[in-house]
Amino acid sequence: MHLFSQGLIKNKKEKFQKFTENFIWKVAYDILSGLKTLHDSNIIHRDIKPANIFFVSGVAKLGDLNVSKVLEGKYASTQTGTPYYTSPEIWNNSKYDGRVDVWSLGCLLYEMTTLRPPFLAKDFPGLSRKVTLGYYEPVPASYSKKLSDMIKSCLQVKMQNRPSAKELLKHEVFREMETQD
Repeated sequence: MHLFSQGLIKNKKEKFQKFTENFIWKVAYDILSGLKTLHDSNIIHRDIKPANIFFVSGVAKLGDLNVSKVLEGKYASTQTGTPYYTSPEIWNNSKYDGRVDVWSLGCLLYEMTTLRPPFLAKDFPGLSRKVTLGYYEPVPASYSKKLSDMIKSCLQVKMQNRPSAKELLKHEVFREMETQD
């Protein structure tokens, strides 16, 4: 088992290397599959970040469910998570559902393309402002429009505009991956 963040992102950054697009899509698929399973059981992870992704036999797995939440109704409202990956609705103390995990996945995928989180600031108020406005630098042009659009769909500020894990798994790239297995 390999810890994702302590190795891969740091290693790429130190060597000035990029992740291949195929690898990013594979990680996205693996994480979305895990999220769909959690969400189908009314569980929200609430702390998707590089340090909580592990590789087991070449498959990206979600770990550290310490702050996960079983939904007892349609929405949750408690604040939790790692600030750089926390969704606007949590920053705004609003009710939320599993799409908070999709936001965090978008942050992770963005970080895989740029080797830095999409939202950075010197303090919590500044970070909150950036996240709730939803502005981030574009994904590098060396990655496809499909990947850039996937990340953009995950980083929709309004939760209602953000797709669920189940909806994202219907993406044509993932359907193609399934037919190749």
